[in-house]
Amino acid sequence: MAIKQRLSASVDEDLITAGQAAVESGRAESLSAWVNEALRRQAEHERRPCALDEFIAEYDAEHGAFTDAEIAETTRRMRARAITVRPAA
Repeated sequence: MAIKQRLSASVDEDLITAGQAAVESGRAESLSAWVNEALRRQAEHERRPCALDEFIAEYDAEHGAFTDAEIAETTRRMRARAITVRPAA
């Protein structure tokens, strides 16, 4: 189990209300748990672009960077397979 630390933070009133509503409706165990999950999602959200940058750098180091021709060909193939969705008239 992760070690917990007490945190003091100023939070917008509407967010406190939303967290309390989540607890009251059973969607969260406690306000602390609700905030902890929000912080976890934010940390993951910020980590993903860094992980993608690292993956691309490793790929480029091993295989070389994509050429403009490869990018154009992939774009052409993706557009050919795309499904166009238009609202009904």
